[in-house]
Amino acid sequence: MAYSQPALPYAENALEPCISAKTIGFHYGKHHSTYVKKFNELVSGTPYDDQGIEDVIVAVANDPSKAAIFNNGAQAWNHTFYWNSLTPNGGGKPAGPLAEKIDADFGSYDKLRDELANAAATQFGSGWAWLVLDKGSLQVVKTSNAMTPLANGAFPLLTLDVWEHAYYLDYQNRRPDYVATVLDELLNWKFAESNFDEAQA
Repeated sequence: MAYSQPALPYAENALEPCISAKTIGFHYGKHHSTYVKKFNELVSGTPYDDQGIEDVIVAVANDPSKAAIFNNGAQAWNHTFYWNSLTPNGGGKPAGPLAEKIDADFGSYDKLRDELANAAATQFGSGWAWLVLDKGSLQVVKTSNAMTPLANGAFPLLTLDVWEHAYYLDYQNRRPDYVATVLDELLNWKFAESNFDEAQA
């Protein structure tokens, strides 16, 4: 049962001028699709072939002999989550129960934004910055390479991809500029609110 790469939730040029169609074309069309292809090749004919990708990621996360399956599966999943964490004309602030929880756990939205920006800017090398719900508390975490909060039992709400292929064509070495643009103009707080509601159910 092959895992299919989900369609982008918007056109390749929909995030311009913040992220170019050229970047999306390479990122989604080359990098993401390669992770999906390799994941399917690695699990084909194994017991993992009939399992959902999230179940496989969790099952192999702590098994060094399954590192290739984990890396490609987690990257396939992380990227789909990232695309949904962005939206044209995004940014702004969350609303409803998530906004209340942010105020309770971080003190204010501005403090959360600062923590996300710092996590994304200071992740050494390739990786991700996340807003997660873990043991009832909202937290900002960063992960290296393919690592995902799913492997640690946390519930992701949003992510920022800080691998160079996510921004280099548009921002070169100016990762903080990319991060600020995503936070202020592209973050999909409706997606995060939906994930928060699901986590609370």
